[in-house]
Amino acid sequence: MTLTEKLLARASGKSSAQAGDNVWVKADVLMTHDVCGPGTIGVFKREFGKTAKVWDKNRVVIIPHHYIFTADSKSNRNVDILREFVKEQSIPYFYDVIDDPNGSWHFDSSKGMLKRQYGSQYAGVCHTALPAKGHTRPGEVLFGTDSHTCMAGAFNEFATGIGNTDAGFVMGTGKLLIKVPETMHFLLEGKLQPGVMAKDIILHCIGEIGFDGATYRAMQFDGSGVASLSMDDRMTIANMAIEAGGKNAIFEFDSRTAEYVDARVKLNGTNARYEPVEADKDQKFVYELVVDLSKLEPTVACHPDPGQRKKAKDMSDVKLDRAYVGSCTGGKTSDFVEFARVLRGRKVTIDTFGVPATPDIVHDLQSTRWGGETIWDILVNAGVQMTENAGCAACLGGPVDTFGRINKSGIKCISATNRNFPGRMGDKESQVFLASPMTVAASAIAGKVTDPREYLPN
Repeated sequence: MTLTEKLLARASGKSSAQAGDNVWVKADVLMTHDVCGPGTIGVFKREFGKTAKVWDKNRVVIIPHHYIFTADSKSNRNVDILREFVKEQSIPYFYDVIDDPNGSWHFDSSKGMLKRQYGSQYAGVCHTALPAKGHTRPGEVLFGTDSHTCMAGAFNEFATGIGNTDAGFVMGTGKLLIKVPETMHFLLEGKLQPGVMAKDIILHCIGEIGFDGATYRAMQFDGSGVASLSMDDRMTIANMAIEAGGKNAIFEFDSRTAEYVDARVKLNGTNARYEPVEADKDQKFVYELVVDLSKLEPTVACHPDPGQRKKAKDMSDVKLDRAYVGSCTGGKTSDFVEFARVLRGRKVTIDTFGVPATPDIVHDLQSTRWGGETIWDILVNAGVQMTENAGCAACLGGPVDTFGRINKSGIKCISATNRNFPGRMGDKESQVFLASPMTVAASAIAGKVTDPREYLPN
């Protein structure tokens, strides 16, 4: 069996499972947030009763983070709906925007977009916060009401996005009927060259198979090249499985996985027990691709979908209006470090926005110093508009007052985010080009799509 088949077999209490099987899978964690949470709660109460209790309050994780820093009253209300439900159910893992459990969330636009407006429990983007808060463990099943839930596959677990109806059912029963997906195999060999990042790996893979090439399939990443990839790198790759239509992504378990997970569960006091899955030697795949990491170059996914792959060095004729670094895909500490590596001592020439994924990342950037400057100051001095209000921000558009949102037609934006379908970051007539943080940095300096290796020392 493949990693996904073996994991789903275990979760369904069976000795084996193969692609096409329909199995009842036990959930280890159900995650929801401010966009889909109210709908999921509505389904749960409609189907199980207004006074029903969730199947296991310790396995439900609720993280508001999408439409948070906006004056839109309905978006603010959604956070309050989550808070009321958490009180009803005594759910311990709720990462609220405010500290008052009896309060109400209102974003104060008069304070501007750049300074912090959240309390001590706020965790930021769910996909980055879940592992940081100790909720991702090898061998487990994670369901989330968000398509990028697949990011947790970096931790050797089955993680996939589900809709409100399915989530409402899981909330009441702790299980879900799943068709075991076929598995596509991506064998990674070699090591990335300077100027090339994990984002380039996944953009290359999606470019090979197309933005629908993995539809309802598992994308399994392994091979000798994985050892050189950090957990942040693996999260970036797994995150964008859905951009190829994938049901899930999954990596093998190794010492890096163990080190990361063990530290986070200990820090947060979450469940420390887990059992990784290992693939069988005679596992069968529906597709195989060997990727030599040493031969990859800075890559860009062009408008209008993530499968439109080109090399950055071949796109110098594309002039840009805006640059953006952030999201679960490109807003981690390591992403901003590489962003700053290119920008240090230079200035951007186009509007450039930076949105860390979590408050912890804000702290990292404001406390880590290169020479006499923090990484945060390096970026601000380069002309980047950095906000302390960690979250999704303009990655998925949002209300018109969302930080970094594209509100004018015809804007061309290069972004370290994960999705570039028309209207994704705002105006439907805008164009979004997906790239690594380093490529975004180089392009922000030049005002056109630029290979970051032009700004690196030889």
